[in-house]
Amino acid sequence: MAGHSHSANIKFRKDRVDSLRGKLFSKMAKEIISAAREGGGDPSMNLRLRYAIDRAKKCSMPRDNIERAVKKGTGELAGESLEEVLYEGYAVAGVAVLVEALTDNRNRTAPDLRHMFEKRGGNLGTSGSVGFLFERHGIFLIPQEDAPSEDDLMEIVLEIEAEDLQKDGDAFEIRTAASDFHKVGQALAAKQLPISEMRLAWIPSSTVEVADKAQAEKVLQLISDLEDHDDVQAVSANYDIPDELLAEIEAGS
Repeated sequence: MAGHSHSANIKFRKDRVDSLRGKLFSKMAKEIISAAREGGGDPSMNLRLRYAIDRAKKCSMPRDNIERAVKKGTGELAGESLEEVLYEGYAVAGVAVLVEALTDNRNRTAPDLRHMFEKRGGNLGTSGSVGFLFERHGIFLIPQEDAPSEDDLMEIVLEIEAEDLQKDGDAFEIRTAASDFHKVGQALAAKQLPISEMRLAWIPSSTVEVADKAQAEKVLQLISDLEDHDDVQAVSANYDIPDELLAEIEAGS
């Protein structure tokens, strides 16, 4: 018989699941704290906070954790002092990467991210090194199966003065200027449209094709490493990996 214990394997898997859940809850709590600090603790008046809370609930984050995070953000409870930092760098093949982080210690986060970039053949740059290649936009996703027709949706987009409408897999993506994020979100809510996701995101103004499998794998590994870091909230990159190559990489993983 192989030298392992079934019960030990079960405990290992449970510990790993608990660890991943704890990491996810930590990221979500930080986002709720930041959103409440920026726009107040009332989700009906703070669209970013409402979305952060909705995401937390979908992932079964306990209600007490959510309420505590909101109170930390508004100052009702003492909490860690979180700073929003945008890190910029390059992956292999000249792919530009933006990393949005919430950290209570830059002296810990920056070296961690620098090591991740270097491990995958890239490098962490200075402020402004790649930021000019991205634009900040508000993104709203509406499931196609629950949405009105594309023509009707386009009429709504034009009426509320959003920027663009396009299909994104099995959803419609409505894009707007970052400064109009709250206005457009409230207008969509007033239309009672089923929004499955809303967020502010850095969108690349141009992309870099990565057709070499080894380089594509390094880019994807770097993105995965960064997203797994406790302080990282979101990662944006301007790579364009051909669908067939992406499918091949996913099949081999």
